[in-house]
Amino acid sequence: MNIGEAASASGVSAKMIRHYEETGLIPRAGRTDAGYRVYGERDVHLLRFIRQARQLGFSMAQVSDLIGLWLDQSRSSRKVKQLAQTHIGELDQRIRELQTMKATLERLAQDCHGDSRPDCPILDALGGQGDCCARQGTPA
Repeated sequence: MNIGEAASASGVSAKMIRHYEETGLIPRAGRTDAGYRVYGERDVHLLRFIRQARQLGFSMAQVSDLIGLWLDQSRSSRKVKQLAQTHIGELDQRIRELQTMKATLERLAQDCHGDSRPDCPILDALGGQGDCCARQGTPA
């Protein structure tokens, strides 16, 4: 199948398939005499694997590690679990950061009158005139 068909079958855009090939995440596709990429079911299966891993928020490096483990039949599930648990810790940290950002924005929105006056604590805080992030510990 061509790249468009592989994209449709896997749920990964043709642009991302090319990107994954260029970065070495997936092997370069075979080519026809006319130079068109050719993909098989195994390639589509790998692309689906990548899509699922990316939907779970794994980084490209982590996806590469997961692919290596997936393809290694002698792997220990301990390594897979360790990778997943590390990612869970990263997600927990990101959730905490997002919750802090949300609390800061809620406070700023609450402080804004939202009327016809030009003064706005949200813009003041973003412009450095307010103390939007330091009080809440929001990362800059």
